[in-house]
Amino acid sequence: MNSIEISARTVEEAIKMALEELNLTEDEVNVEVLDEPSKGFLGILGGKMAKVKVTPKIDPLLDTKEFLLNVTEKMGLNVEIKTTRENEYVKMEFVGNDLGILIGRRGDTLDALQYLVNLIANKHINLRENNRENNTDRLRIILDAEDYRQRREETLTKLAHKMADKVQKTGRKVVLEPMNPQERRIIHTALQDNEAVQTISEGAEPFRRIIIKEA
Repeated sequence: MNSIEISARTVEEAIKMALEELNLTEDEVNVEVLDEPSKGFLGILGGKMAKVKVTPKIDPLLDTKEFLLNVTEKMGLNVEIKTTRENEYVKMEFVGNDLGILIGRRGDTLDALQYLVNLIANKHINLRENNRENNTDRLRIILDAEDYRQRREETLTKLAHKMADKVQKTGRKVVLEPMNPQERRIIHTALQDNEAVQTISEGAEPFRRIIIKEA
């Protein structure tokens, strides 16, 4: 939604007219006063109207939700999206029937959508160039459907312990398949108390992977 400029006798009146036209509240917009009203000669001639510029505030989560609903509609899916906050993450869960196509093989489709929505949600945030990963303004969105993330976490935790046992028995390192940051964190967490092995991440996204080796 674009900005609008409104002129009226007072700043307050101009803002009120703009809010009515946009059908928004004052909390949902940014207001810039372009011209203050002034009286003309003898309070009659040459007076100037107040003029304001009113811009709707950007809601990154709303943009993200609209994008996802548009994509799923084109995929022929009828879904709802449930949004919750979990610590530093925002979880957006698809609710509907037959969502396997949305998950994809090993979550490939879900991960691809998750990558896109994080770009969309953060495109308006002015991140500091030298501290992107730790910027507290950055939104971190996790997409889920049919409890896939929970099931995947259980699978990866079992895999981590199995591969750690293999490393201990053979003395050889194990290189896992590329994983997204959330999945790599699951592996690291699963083995953080295992003093016999250590886990490191190598490579560049999206091919970054974990190596498990003897400590």
